[in-house]
Amino acid sequence: MGKIASELLWERLADWGVDTVFGLPGDGINGLMEGLRRNQDRIRFILVHHEEAAAFMATGHAKVTGRLGVCLATSGPGGIHLLNGLYDAKLDHAPVLAITGMQETQLLGTGYQQEVHLEKLYADVAQYEAMVHVPVQIPTLVDLAVRHALSRRSVAHLTIPNDVQVADADANPWEAVAPARPPATAPVYVQAPGLPRPADLERAAAVLNAGRRIVLLAGAGALGARDGVIAVAEKLGSPIVKTLPGKAAVPDDHPLTTGGVGLLGTRPSEDAMEQADTLFMVGTNFPYTKHLPEPGKVRVVQIEADPVRAGNRIPTEVPLVGDAAETLRALLPLLERHDDRSFLEAAQAGMADWREKMAALEDGERDPIQPQYLMRMIDRHAAADAILASDSGTIATWSARHFDIRGQRQYYLSANLATMAPGLPYTIAAQLAHPDRQCIAFVGDGGFAMLMAEVITALRHDLPIKVFINNNHSLGQILWEQMVLGYPEFGVRHKGAANYAAFVESNGGRAIRVERASDVEPAVKEAFRHLGLAVVDVVTNPDEPPMPPKVTYDQAKGFAQAFLKGQPHRATIATTLFRDKLSELGD
Repeated sequence: MGKIASELLWERLADWGVDTVFGLPGDGINGLMEGLRRNQDRIRFILVHHEEAAAFMATGHAKVTGRLGVCLATSGPGGIHLLNGLYDAKLDHAPVLAITGMQETQLLGTGYQQEVHLEKLYADVAQYEAMVHVPVQIPTLVDLAVRHALSRRSVAHLTIPNDVQVADADANPWEAVAPARPPATAPVYVQAPGLPRPADLERAAAVLNAGRRIVLLAGAGALGARDGVIAVAEKLGSPIVKTLPGKAAVPDDHPLTTGGVGLLGTRPSEDAMEQADTLFMVGTNFPYTKHLPEPGKVRVVQIEADPVRAGNRIPTEVPLVGDAAETLRALLPLLERHDDRSFLEAAQAGMADWREKMAALEDGERDPIQPQYLMRMIDRHAAADAILASDSGTIATWSARHFDIRGQRQYYLSANLATMAPGLPYTIAAQLAHPDRQCIAFVGDGGFAMLMAEVITALRHDLPIKVFINNNHSLGQILWEQMVLGYPEFGVRHKGAANYAAFVESNGGRAIRVERASDVEPAVKEAFRHLGLAVVDVVTNPDEPPMPPKVTYDQAKGFAQAFLKGQPHRATIATTLFRDKLSELGD
């Protein structure tokens, strides 16, 4: 049998440097699977248990490596399942290519089984969208899809009817009527220049030099610009505030940083934002505008890779369109050193107090187990270059505040979509990309239950990932959101904590069930010592609230109203809050 069309697809992706594809087979992609089988020496196929996980893994791969992530699903329901993970990629600007099957061409439009026009369904999520009609166009469509994904930092999608998948690779059955030949392109991509115009750099320097209370807000776009962020902040006497996806931009123990901003952030960061006269946004499009300074009260400079996103959260006096690292290097010589460090010193004093308060909540003698204590034990014993993936919800609060970036640690989560369940798939993708590094998933029982079968994926691929489940048998974030709105909680707690350790053990994995605080640290240490996959299922306090850095009047009022209206767990919640406050005062 000669070369089939689907081989062109995989050969071209291999030419682009793609070495891993995440997916699930189906009858709509049997031809694609055959082409992949014939190219398995160049591209490995990671068989998952749910297409949503495949898309999350492709997104995680793109985030961890900076390279293209690729996922594969069959026609109809398989392609539909990819969507949540693809929206995660779109909203967090991760380059991902989705490949799906389609009914054969002679049946399109007839309502044949599983006929879903994915090219229409994906119109919102994908920056580039194409259906393959003849085999000879495949290399060019792949080139265009990859370039769009990389340049726009977003999703591209190719869908291929299953009769085209197995057609002769050189098939071009229709006579050409246009003055053109079959398309021919090359698998080449050149990154756009990363430096803003000199005049813009000078304007930005003038604003920053005139500032007296400057805050540098670092986001995901600053992850590769650590040295420049620190050097500029040191020169300006500026505290470094970090968005959650930018958590690894600067080590958490660095004296210039006041940690995160927003509901999951720190009080010193909130104070700095409120008192600033100048805001320097580096690689961030931070969406929670209530936590930014009020428009008109600060001068704003922003480094942003996409000119469309520059200035769309707060009026920006000088947008600098370019790469964060390159721009900071060019800007640094133009900046004057600010010798008045009073604003920075006040932020540093506030941060020292904040760290004491957070440490007080990491109480290893309290039962039920404090989630803050679990997170700190993971932090204490994790490697200096660990990669941690966090789920959304209260999990994100504990990881944001009680897992520190030190050394070459990395941190990832679904930032803008804030979807449940990416933590485990991200960790699998990270371990495949970095087999010599420690890869950790910190997940809630709600997110873990959604895609828990992917533990079996990790086991079958001999991946030594470490999974820590904060098992509070509730949907914690929604619980507290309901109460802040003044509603007694409803429909957010499960009856009892499921035993996920038993599930893992029944499939051959190492699992530890923890129900007492005294057993947390030994279990964490044992998981990290274990050479293969290890899961630690920790039953934690469901009544521990993820308190914002500052409690507003409206939040306190809503909380009180929920109690007055019959909050069902008000006694245990009140007890937890009382013990938290005692811990803080005791330190």
